[in-house]
Amino acid sequence: MSPGDEQGYTEAGQTRTRLPGGDPYGGAPRRGGRSSSRSLVTVVGVVVLLIAAIAFANRGDDSSAGGTTKKGDHPHTSSTAASGTNPVDTKAGNIPSGFAHTAQGAQSAAANYAVALGSAGMFNKAERDFILQSIVTPSKVTSSEAAMDNAYTPAFNQNLGLTKDGAAPRGYTFVSRTSPIGTKVTESTSDTATVAVWCSGLLGLAGDKSTNPVTNSWFTITMKLEWTAGDWKIITHSQQEGPAPVPGDDRASGSDEISKAVDEYGGFTYAR
Repeated sequence: MSPGDEQGYTEAGQTRTRLPGGDPYGGAPRRGGRSSSRSLVTVVGVVVLLIAAIAFANRGDDSSAGGTTKKGDHPHTSSTAASGTNPVDTKAGNIPSGFAHTAQGAQSAAANYAVALGSAGMFNKAERDFILQSIVTPSKVTSSEAAMDNAYTPAFNQNLGLTKDGAAPRGYTFVSRTSPIGTKVTESTSDTATVAVWCSGLLGLAGDKSTNPVTNSWFTITMKLEWTAGDWKIITHSQQEGPAPVPGDDRASGSDEISKAVDEYGGFTYAR
């Protein structure tokens, strides 16, 4: 679509998933944790805030009228139903690209970018730079790379139980994945869109003697996107905890089962 095809995006909704040919990223954004890994994972949560070269301003309750429901109301069908539109048919490496210049396109881009930013590749310098160059607006790439380099230091990786270059030690599997649950546009113009992505994620080191076992958490990532060079790209990015459901009574799996699942289960390309 040409610029300006769809202005004033105010619709809100959740993502649906479509299976790709393989696992595009398999990652999870910074998140809180439980048990012995709580302090380290809390540090990871702080890392997300460093993606933006300019801090994301507090806007208060700026949700659009179409993106909220009154207390006690049921969600509108348009808010939760899948759009039926494929997100993209191209990729930059393993990251989807070429999203539509529409509200749906902005939400699809934000969901997939949340997955990429939270992937295990972010802990490796070369992979991290590729991710940022693929999804951040060109004018912000250099500052984003510098900020993330200051966060993902060799010492930081070692504190998580990884090698200096972000790899899992022999006999262990590093797990960092995110699953977008839903998206909504909270603010927009013809060429910009602020999108909130509600996510669940996994983070930790699977192994018999791991002191940072894989835990799951819930968080919301907010991205301000701009339309540039025929695609949506990130200008700024921030994260907050929740909304988190009440934990269930699921039995925690052993490290071998988690490692096997990571190897065998591929990821998704996300679409509004």
